[in-house]
Amino acid sequence: MRAEIATLAGASPLAAIATASFFSSLTEAQRRSVASVARMLEFPSGSNIYKLGEKAECCYVLVRGIVRFNLALGNRTASAGEIIRTGEFFGWAALIRSAQSRIATASCMTSCGVVAIEGRALLDLMDRDHSLGYAIMSRVSLLIAGTITALVTG
Repeated sequence: MRAEIATLAGASPLAAIATASFFSSLTEAQRRSVASVARMLEFPSGSNIYKLGEKAECCYVLVRGIVRFNLALGNRTASAGEIIRTGEFFGWAALIRSAQSRIATASCMTSCGVVAIEGRALLDLMDRDHSLGYAIMSRVSLLIAGTITALVTG
């Protein structure tokens, strides 16, 4: 189902990370560090990048395609308006040390190319470079707040 690819329309992990607004506050050296723990992946239309309940191992930048994000908690599901588009960051649970599993499903509405960033390796980089850690976790906190808001307003 999942196939690693060498190139994606000439994109590299570094190029995708450099253009993603999520990483805009990072220095070039910090972006290179993040890219060093990333790889390009491709998913066919209709497949899941991850599913509710799976272990959260990677976070992602969407390079090509459209992803639907369906958040579920108990008997509540929030999916209206939760479309991930090119250049957006998702899968933040991989950066929460206490997260045991995904609380959502990310489904490919079209064929998709992503940069998959190894969560544990990125956390290690963040531990070594606290300014990197602060910049990323500041952005992650905004994503978490947005996710909770989407769930509450359903």
